[in-house]
Amino acid sequence: MSQKVLLSSQEIHIILHRLACQLLERHLDFSDSVLIGLQPRGTFLAKRLLKLLETDYKVTGIPFGLLDITFYRDDFRRGDKTLAASSTQIDFLVEGKRVVLIDDVLFTGRSIRAALTAIQSFGRPGEVELLTLIDRRFSRHLPIQPDYRGRQVDAIGGERVKVCWEENAGEDAVYLISDDA
Repeated sequence: MSQKVLLSSQEIHIILHRLACQLLERHLDFSDSVLIGLQPRGTFLAKRLLKLLETDYKVTGIPFGLLDITFYRDDFRRGDKTLAASSTQIDFLVEGKRVVLIDDVLFTGRSIRAALTAIQSFGRPGEVELLTLIDRRFSRHLPIQPDYRGRQVDAIGGERVKVCWEENAGEDAVYLISDDA
């Protein structure tokens, strides 16, 4: 198995600032917008972006939540492995709001489809946008595209993208992992 660094800590830092600026351009004061990180891996990216918007760009009071999509997935109860649910932490309605769904990697699009269904439990959004750190564009099973992307990656075959965050892996980095035959 080989591993190649796609993004270093410094590159992730730059991308996070760019994504925060793009959010600011479209949402200004976030008075009608909410940020929602997808459990479990989108939470690290979402929390980082929220912190950047609050500390570096002085935008406060952004409604922020975490959404668990486990029971909305189309592969729930399909395999031998039991899926473990995370907790949803959304204490506001999304009715008529501009919702930004945040996840670390956009792969097949199935997680986002599940998130679109799950978010309806909190109201009918006026608009939904998608922000991802990594967009694996050649792997899509559904016609879902990000509105904001950190980096586009053309991973093929058995290649995987692994996103590491300081908070859970001790480093900020993105790797392309391939199984050597």
